[in-house]
Amino acid sequence: MKQILILLTAIQCISILTNAQTAEDSVKAVVNQLFVAMKNTDASMLKDAFADSAVLQTIRRKPDGTFFVHSERVSDFASQIGMAKKDSLDERITFETVKIDGPLAVVWTPYKFYYAGKFSHCGVNSFQLVRINGHWKIQFLIDTRRRQGCE
Repeated sequence: MKQILILLTAIQCISILTNAQTAEDSVKAVVNQLFVAMKNTDASMLKDAFADSAVLQTIRRKPDGTFFVHSERVSDFASQIGMAKKDSLDERITFETVKIDGPLAVVWTPYKFYYAGKFSHCGVNSFQLVRINGHWKIQFLIDTRRRQGCE
């Protein structure tokens, strides 16, 4: 009987610790997973952060100063990341905004990107995440890129 009581107490403690992570922490963990995967050039880990139907886009500037939206498949992005040298891709983000409503999350992360230890550019990432089968996945990611105003 004593062993059963100890076992039940242990299970309850594990349950409390597992549920201690907030929804916001879970969302941030998936976003961080993307950047850890980039740094480690782990294409599989990177793809796992995204939903199957994810959209990946970048707002770019043409030489004439006008903007356009460039779309990329997650599989192509993951392949590029997988070919990079480990630790050469270092995107440093800050979580400015995280909003959650049930299975939908919005995340805004200003960033600075370093390639092979040298500053390359900065901008903002805008994420839309969805909770699918109990797991947060990136459904939509669009970012800006610039070299000026990167204090």
